[in-house]
Amino acid sequence: MFLKKSTEDAAAIIKDFGADTAEVFYQTFYEYRPEFSKSLASVIDGLDVYAVHALSSNFEPQLLSRARRARGDGYYWLDQIMRSAQLLGCKRYTFHGGLSLKGGVSPDINELAGCIREAVLFCARYGVGLCIENVSWSTYNRPGIFSELKSRIPELSGVLDIKQARRSGYPYQMYIQDMAGSISHVHLSDVDENGRICLPNKGIYDFEEIFKRLKDAGFDGGTIIEVYSEDYGDVTELKRSLEFINEIIYKIY
Repeated sequence: MFLKKSTEDAAAIIKDFGADTAEVFYQTFYEYRPEFSKSLASVIDGLDVYAVHALSSNFEPQLLSRARRARGDGYYWLDQIMRSAQLLGCKRYTFHGGLSLKGGVSPDINELAGCIREAVLFCARYGVGLCIENVSWSTYNRPGIFSELKSRIPELSGVLDIKQARRSGYPYQMYIQDMAGSISHVHLSDVDENGRICLPNKGIYDFEEIFKRLKDAGFDGGTIIEVYSEDYGDVTELKRSLEFINEIIYKIY
């Protein structure tokens, strides 16, 4: 509901819609601070905060930097978010990493894995698992990267994002195969006949097939509807989409 409702107002609405699981998306440095989550905790009570997510371009590229001081800046904010996650009883952190631009993400998989493993172990100190998401413009931008990292970081989990799979130019099925057995949660969206992102049940995707493939890959985690503010009208449309997804999950699982 970004740009439509504040995080705290969105939490109340989502609960009224009957959702039992949510991902908290911290959008600003102000929201990263534990003080914000202290105030949010009472509002969000009753929802399982399955994961927290940050505006990753703010600091996550610094976590992969070769510069010690740059990494220190990144870990300052990661520490704030981990403390915030604890306040919400959250056990997972949705991670993007660096930018897939020249000089942004190291082409050396061993060097990259070393940096990500350091972040994984840091989050684990707070009881939070780091879960890398497939994102077309970031570290995990093609199938195969996760399995390469996983072979070096056994503790690593993945996040499947349907829209980002499409934007990367690879079928979502390839990402499911790449992360099979290690998918923590899924970001769901649909697409209409013109290729525009929309809410699940408003487009052309076969969600029964998606969930069958996820189940076959051993997935039994959280499912989050994630679209942008311009991809739907009134917030009540979210309730209908939620009911649609719940019916599919009930049928497949």
